[in-house]
Amino acid sequence: MIGQMATAGADRRNRLPLFALLAANAVSTFGNALTIVALPWFVLATTGSATKTGLTGFFLLLPGLLAGVFGGVVVDRLGFKRASIFADAVSGIGVALIPLLYHTVGLAFWQLLALVFLGALLDVPGLTARRSLLPELATLADVRLERVNAAYEANNQLAFLLGPPIAGLLIATMGPTNVLWLDAATFAVSVVAIAVAVPGLAGAVAPAAGRYLAEVMKGLRFLRQDRVLLALAAGIGVSNFFGSPLFAVILPVYGQEILGSATTLGLLFGVTGAGSLVGTLAYGAVGYRLPRRLVWLVGFLVMPLQIWVLLLEPSVAVLATAMAISGVMLGPINPLAVTVRHERIPPELRGRVFSTFSAIALAVAPLGVLTSGYLIERLGFFATLLVFALGAQLLGPAMLFVPALHDLDQTFQTDHSGRPA
Repeated sequence: MIGQMATAGADRRNRLPLFALLAANAVSTFGNALTIVALPWFVLATTGSATKTGLTGFFLLLPGLLAGVFGGVVVDRLGFKRASIFADAVSGIGVALIPLLYHTVGLAFWQLLALVFLGALLDVPGLTARRSLLPELATLADVRLERVNAAYEANNQLAFLLGPPIAGLLIATMGPTNVLWLDAATFAVSVVAIAVAVPGLAGAVAPAAGRYLAEVMKGLRFLRQDRVLLALAAGIGVSNFFGSPLFAVILPVYGQEILGSATTLGLLFGVTGAGSLVGTLAYGAVGYRLPRRLVWLVGFLVMPLQIWVLLLEPSVAVLATAMAISGVMLGPINPLAVTVRHERIPPELRGRVFSTFSAIALAVAPLGVLTSGYLIERLGFFATLLVFALGAQLLGPAMLFVPALHDLDQTFQTDHSGRPA
C-alpha cells in the first residue's frame, strides 16, 4: 500500500510540469483571445478606419516572420524554459503600455503600431519554446506525444472559445483598454507558472558564440531539405494569407457595420474556438489513427466555408454553424503539424527549425490582413469577401498536387517521447 501511494505521488509529481505548462499556455492564450477582439474594436472605435485596422493587424502579425527566422537561435541558446519566460515578459510589457499611454499622456497611432509590434515580437519564439518543451515533458509524464500536442492545442482552442465572448461582454461593460490590461496580466501569470513549476529540461544545445548567422542558416537548410515540413509550412502560410484577415479585419468590420454588436462578434469568435476545440480533441482521441494526408486535405477544403457564408448575410445562427463546422475541420491541423515536426526535427535544432517553420507559416499573413483592409475601403466589403473566399477555396484542391504531402502517411512512428519507435 505504501509503495502504491509513493508511486502515485511520483506520477503526480512527474505530470505536474506538463500540467503547469498547459495551464500557463492556456492563461496566456486566453489573454490573447481577449485582445484579438479588443484591439481591432479599439482601433475602429477611435479611428473609424478599416485601413488603419488592417494596418494594426499587419503590425501584429509582421513580427512573426522576423522573430521566426532570427529568434530560433535565441531559443536554442537560452534554453526552452528561459526563452518562454523572457518572451512572455516582453509581450506583457508591450500590451500593458497601450492602455497606460492612452489613459495618461496620450497614444498616437504610430505609437500604437510600435507597441503592437513590440507585444507580438516574441510571440513566435515564446510559442516555439513552449512547444519545444513538450516531448521531454511527455516523456516525464509518460503520455503519448500526439495526445500531449492535442491537449496543448485544445487548451489554445478552449481559450479562443471562452475568450472572445467574454471579451465582447467586457468591452461593452468596461471598455477595450481595460481588456488589454487583462491580457497583460495573463502574461505575468504565465511567467510565474513556468518559472516555478516547469524544470529546465534538456533539448537545447547552445550554438558556438560568434556564429549566430551560421546557426540561423543551419535551421533554414534543415527545413529546406525536408520537403514534408516545407510543404506543411507553405500550405499553412498560404492559408493564413486568406484566413487571417477574417478575424483581424473582416469580422470586426462585419460586427460593427452589419451586426452592430461587440457581444455578437465575440460569440462568433467563440463558436469558431468551440469547433476547433472539438476537432482538436477528436484528433487526440482517435483522429491520429486516420491517414494524415486525408486529415490535412479535408481541413483546408472546408475552411473557406466560414468566408463564403458571410456573402449571404445570414442569420447569426447560420453564420455560427458555418464557423463551427470550419473550426472542427481545421482543429486537427495544428496538432498534426506539430507532431510531425517533433518527429522529424532533432532536439538540438528544435528552436531554430520550429521558429523558421512558424516564420514561413506567418510570412504572408500580415500582407493578407493589410490587403483586406485596403480592399474593403477601395472595392467594398462584399467584393473583398469574394476575393478572399475564392483564394482560400482554390488552396485545398491545389494541395492534391503537392507530391511531398503523400509522404505524410509514411512519417515514422514515435513513442511518447517523440523518438522513433
